[in-house]
Amino acid sequence: MELPHGSRINAPSATPVPKEASALACNLLAKHSLTLKKLIDVRDLLIAVAKKAESMMMNAEADVLIKAQTKNNTSDLVTEYDEKIEHMVRDEVLAKFPDFKFWGEETHKLHKEVITDAPTFVVDPIDGTINFTHGNPNFCISLAFVLDKVPVVGVVYNPARGDLYFGMAGQGSYYTKHFDLPLQFQKTQQLPMRRAPMPQMPNCLLIVEWGNERQGANWACRTSTHNKLLTNASEGGAMCKTIRSNGSAALDFCYVAQGIMDAFWEGGVNSWDVAAGWCILKEAGGIVASCNPGDWEPKLQGHCYLAVRNAKEEEQKKVVKTIWENMQDQKFVYKDEK
Repeated sequence: MELPHGSRINAPSATPVPKEASALACNLLAKHSLTLKKLIDVRDLLIAVAKKAESMMMNAEADVLIKAQTKNNTSDLVTEYDEKIEHMVRDEVLAKFPDFKFWGEETHKLHKEVITDAPTFVVDPIDGTINFTHGNPNFCISLAFVLDKVPVVGVVYNPARGDLYFGMAGQGSYYTKHFDLPLQFQKTQQLPMRRAPMPQMPNCLLIVEWGNERQGANWACRTSTHNKLLTNASEGGAMCKTIRSNGSAALDFCYVAQGIMDAFWEGGVNSWDVAAGWCILKEAGGIVASCNPGDWEPKLQGHCYLAVRNAKEEEQKKVVKTIWENMQDQKFVYKDEK
């Protein structure tokens, strides 16, 4: 579905026409004395900030790749750019909305605070840093706005591919292709772009990431479940079509929202990785359960997520239950973000 051309200079080539807000959005906005117009302003600001981060991210990647030829460890350099981009985002959003809180990956490392019910920007300046340091074009900036710990605005931008995903509570979510090019070359479509019945597990395309925890009970849960999902049904497995690992949780959520992946099963990532994608997926008709069995309402800061694309509710729940069954009574265990 293509949308009519918008008039805001910082918006994509096709700006969504505001709809009547959902009951959830209305309640959250009313609680915090905010309006739909204010939420639209937040969305458009985050899109503009994502665009501003584009040159910073691309210049940073070039710098990292050059220096990686002479340094064995590029983590300090990546952290430097993470901090620069996050500081830029913080300055931009708080200049416009000084009464809102800001919670980013780099600032969290310093202050160890948690997200409260207050209006809060949740930011990951560079998600997919391993891809970033290897020249793999699957990384992004992830920008969210949350009320009562519920993501109500999400913007995810991959500058290497020019892919922009954005959504807002009650207003749908959208994908702009070639956001890195002039307006006349951009194309915005509503998500999901692929609307189809959910296939049986042997035809499902899943995402599983590997993280940096390579031992212990959580690792055993991840690897054994991965094997069960791939194994032929005749040997007791689920035999999904195949599993991909893309290296960015924020983009993984967006790919599920887009409809090009069926589900994303993940434990261990943080709220700044998933907050924006969560909003985008929900507005595309997807669901978010916990990656752990039995939990249909995961916490934003709970580290455990199972994202499923748009489909009939019973089809979505069947995918969730099938994945849970193949965990064989195992579960991920993490502390909440503090």
